[in-house]
Amino acid sequence: MRRRSAARILAPPHCRLLTIYTSPTSNGNVLKSASSRARRLPGAPAVLRPASGTPQPRKAAVVPPRAVGADHPITLLKAHSLTGLVQREIERMILAGDLAAGAQLRETEVAAMLGVSRGPVREAFRALEESGLVRLEKNRGAFVRQIDVDEADDIFEVRAVLDEFAGRRAAQSASPGEAAQLRDLVLRMEKAAGRGDVDAYHDANLAFHDRIVELAGNPKLTTLYRRLVNELHLHRRTALGQAGILPLSMREHRAIVEHIAARQAAAAGRALYEHAMSSRARVHRSAGDGEVAPRTRKASR
Repeated sequence: MRRRSAARILAPPHCRLLTIYTSPTSNGNVLKSASSRARRLPGAPAVLRPASGTPQPRKAAVVPPRAVGADHPITLLKAHSLTGLVQREIERMILAGDLAAGAQLRETEVAAMLGVSRGPVREAFRALEESGLVRLEKNRGAFVRQIDVDEADDIFEVRAVLDEFAGRRAAQSASPGEAAQLRDLVLRMEKAAGRGDVDAYHDANLAFHDRIVELAGNPKLTTLYRRLVNELHLHRRTALGQAGILPLSMREHRAIVEHIAARQAAAAGRALYEHAMSSRARVHRSAGDGEVAPRTRKASR
């Protein structure tokens, strides 16, 4: 009968006990872990486990990576090019009035202010010219667009026609949920007006009209409309800033929403047209121009 012997290697208490099985006829040792699922050889000592009171090593907690927010620089760079980010920031400063209408925009100064090279700034100027916010002059540079009263009147007339078309289309296609979104934007306007918060009011107002245009479902209309709104925003913010008042027209906004929600296409279009022309008159009054005679308009068929 062949004899088998076992030698144990003792490790510190918190470690597993390893057992080496040796056989006189084997050519080497076989190392088995105590956690191995291999069958224990006959006559080998039982595997010892640490006592219940023996402290066990703690496993490092696995911390899941934290997702970055939508406004994190990494997220923004993934979604936009550097030129796009520069363009958005310059646009924000123009619409906020930080860069006044008619002001010259120098590449070196804007690049230093934003901490970028002049290349993205130059490309952003070109894009902002297409959106109607910047004017590029050969051998002179870039300037913030300045809209005078006559040009603003022309823009208001075109916008009123587009508003009417968008209102009709939105009333034909808007779902109850989309009508509720418009009501929420009107509520935001009312709250902002109550606080005297000009910026919040304008943001909600722009979002309200932009959403109606989106509901019309015509991308070409959306592009043209947004350019006109940018140009009018330059004129309106200057006039309203001088007069220190807000174009309070909450009754008109509420009526527009109700017509859209009720799918009253003709009434929604008419309400939006009249709202645009009323906005034109309010801008004239805020600038001290007095009452402006309404333009004649043929009845829509």
